[in-house]
Amino acid sequence: MVGWAVPRALEIVVSIEFLVTSLVIVITPGTGVLYTLAAGLSHGGRAGAVAAFGCTLGIVPHMAAAITGLAALLHTSALAFETLKYLGVAYLLYMAWSTLRERGALSVEAEAAPRSAGRMIASGVLVNILNPKLSIFFFAFLPQFVSATEPNAFLRMLQLSAVFMALTFVVFVGYGLAAAAVRQHVITRPRVLTWMRRVFGAAFIGLGAKLVLTDA
Repeated sequence: MVGWAVPRALEIVVSIEFLVTSLVIVITPGTGVLYTLAAGLSHGGRAGAVAAFGCTLGIVPHMAAAITGLAALLHTSALAFETLKYLGVAYLLYMAWSTLRERGALSVEAEAAPRSAGRMIASGVLVNILNPKLSIFFFAFLPQFVSATEPNAFLRMLQLSAVFMALTFVVFVGYGLAAAAVRQHVITRPRVLTWMRRVFGAAFIGLGAKLVLTDA
């Protein structure tokens, strides 16, 4: 009967291979992880969770592009890819500059004023949305786990995307809470904080350099 078709189509079956592969991808440190760690160190566990939410939202446009096929256009259009790439590089360099000037992502104080959740989410979204590699990655990644004979391929890719985003959020929140747990040890050691700013700044610069060398 038609009435049973929708519930059956919505049934979520995720392979172990997809879960393991996704977990490895999510755990691997990148711009999102770096931003979430900085937020947790700067303003505590709640800020880390908010940053994780922003980074997770930043994945949505890339997954939507992959699912609808727009990533193929990005892959074939050098101008579109290069434009998005250099916007991402510019933002990463801005993050590095702000961090090194002690007022950016890693601005740690004993009584740090709560940062606007909206600003933190917006920064997290920008960190991921300005990375064209993600669209290309999802364009190549998601179809591997959808059968060519799948009658509801679009719905299936939406389901896998939702699982990937849930994993991203959970893992990133873990990173943020872990950073918040050592926050007190950092703010009581100015030299450690200075070196951490340098490390985070250098990491943002390194990720920007890596993005510059990325080809479509």
